[in-house]
Amino acid sequence: MLLIINKIYATNGQYGNSCVSVHELLSYINDHVDAPISERTLQRDINDIEMLFHIEISFDRATNSYRINEKFSSREDRLSEMLLNFELLNAVDESPNMRSYILPEHHRAVYSKYMPQLIYAVRNLHTISFQYVLYRHGGEVITKENILPHYIKESNQLWYVLAYDADGYQLKAYGIDRIRNLVVHDTLFERNVDIDVNGMYRDCYGIWNDESLPIEEVILQYDNRDGYFLKAMPLHHTQRVLVDDGKVFKISVHVKITNDFVMALLSRSRSLEVIAPMHLRKRMMDVYRDALVRNSVPNDMLNKNVESKK
Repeated sequence: MLLIINKIYATNGQYGNSCVSVHELLSYINDHVDAPISERTLQRDINDIEMLFHIEISFDRATNSYRINEKFSSREDRLSEMLLNFELLNAVDESPNMRSYILPEHHRAVYSKYMPQLIYAVRNLHTISFQYVLYRHGGEVITKENILPHYIKESNQLWYVLAYDADGYQLKAYGIDRIRNLVVHDTLFERNVDIDVNGMYRDCYGIWNDESLPIEEVILQYDNRDGYFLKAMPLHHTQRVLVDDGKVFKISVHVKITNDFVMALLSRSRSLEVIAPMHLRKRMMDVYRDALVRNSVPNDMLNKNVESKK
């Protein structure tokens, strides 16, 4: 499928950017695969791209060509990231010796045996039922019936199925690692095609999207060393540098302050100072205070440590 994205995205045709004819696209794909594919298979793969990657590819009958409809600037960043990974995999496949020098991340979630079934249910519009483990409630297990799965989403190296409950009221995220005893039913549902799934998460960090939370301007200050890392890996796509003078690195982001966002701040908090809003500063202070109590060291141990350094 990434062959399709790569070709459409990289082509500047006579009908505009990110546009390629069916003939040219099929020729490109068949030059890169062992078994040639048909136009029907091509259309099926394009439908899968739309469902799994949330990338809308439209067909222009007048020009007999495909184009990627890019609605948001963040879409281009996501496409570039996927294509970079695609080119890296291609390079490794073409040069087997490169496997000795390309070192992937080993910190991954445990593979879920339900992933193929969930992808099948999303693609073919089948309702599902499962038991769900509530990590935040001591491992309590609840049963979810007649769920309508719409998307598979990755966040912070974990996979989620985005789905509606039977009432179809609100799209919810279910961690695939917490799903047990999955059943894919023969019952079909009609996909909600009006979901702006990218817009849902544009103002969030991670998978949490509490609609009751406001979007707030968060101002954060770090030292120069942490600043280097935040320039290389921005905290959020809204990150804006306010001060970068070699000593102080101050940024602003516009986000909903969710638990996922707080955890992200804690992961790089060595020099962090929350400037605004004040309620976030207090929230961080409470976390630090509790951590200090949990990790306190008895005085006799402190004294031994001091003596050992003399």
